[in-house]
Amino acid sequence: MTNSFTRRIALAMATTAALMTAAPAIASDWKPQKPVEMVIMAGQGGGADRLARLFQSIIQKENLASMPILPVNKGGGSGAEALRYLKDKEGDNHVIMATLNSYYTTPLRTDIGVNIEEFTPVARMALDTFVLWVNADSDIKTLDDYVAAVKDAGGTWKMGGTGTGQEDSLVTAMLENEFGIEVTYVPFKGGGDVAKNLVGGHIDSSVNNPSEALGFYNAGKVRPIAAFTPERISVFPDTPTMGELGHDLVYWMQRSFVAPKGMDPAAIAYYTTMFEKLSASQEWQTYTQEKALMADFLTGDDLQAYFIEERSKHADLLNSMSEGS
Repeated sequence: MTNSFTRRIALAMATTAALMTAAPAIASDWKPQKPVEMVIMAGQGGGADRLARLFQSIIQKENLASMPILPVNKGGGSGAEALRYLKDKEGDNHVIMATLNSYYTTPLRTDIGVNIEEFTPVARMALDTFVLWVNADSDIKTLDDYVAAVKDAGGTWKMGGTGTGQEDSLVTAMLENEFGIEVTYVPFKGGGDVAKNLVGGHIDSSVNNPSEALGFYNAGKVRPIAAFTPERISVFPDTPTMGELGHDLVYWMQRSFVAPKGMDPAAIAYYTTMFEKLSASQEWQTYTQEKALMADFLTGDDLQAYFIEERSKHADLLNSMSEGS
């Protein structure tokens, strides 16, 4: 009887050990059971939209996901629509969201009942850059020319940008504060619309990301005046940085992915691995070089800490804007 009991205990322990060993394997085998929504916090045609669709394209071509990834634009309310949507998707393993800096600024500016600390960080893919642009037909060739022209316009100078209280308007406020100038800020739904309106002469300048204006730049339609980067942007080697010109103005746009609160850890691991493989792809590496993005992969707790730090910095920026108005 003792031997029988001992055998049963040994068998039970072996079975438990086998199950514990198998558990991580089962978790790592998680795959989406239906198409995955890739929510985009912006309208169609801008940098955020084009980049998200590039990610979707690379994922498809490289077979990085077992189910289709479906881009869905929810740019209403400077990204408030997307943030509320993600909040309502708590526990959903089939929704991820492509973020930009409105991920911080919109909840800071408007009480939409969203705390980004509740969302699940997945991956930061890159930091995007900003450039001051004018129409190529303009007589403006230098930063001094630009400041003089804006001052001469007496407040009627039109600066185009994406949304209000978002990245472009923050960079515009930085320019106003630094140079003591005043512009009329004209918001558009996406960076693509901004670039088109600059070329069409409906606005006088913009601070578009390079990827949003590069096609028009290559066609000789727009002119870069200065970059908001620590060093010159490789695709614009002749364009000085604001720092070179004596002005400490640097600003980045994060390009990241987050998921709803309560996502299954196995699903988080799946998407993190998917983006890690994407970041190593030749197409992504080439794109970042050609479009002046700084590839900078970050995940997990480190990414969440980055988000919280950037939220604090943007709160200070927004406060300085309101104090200066």
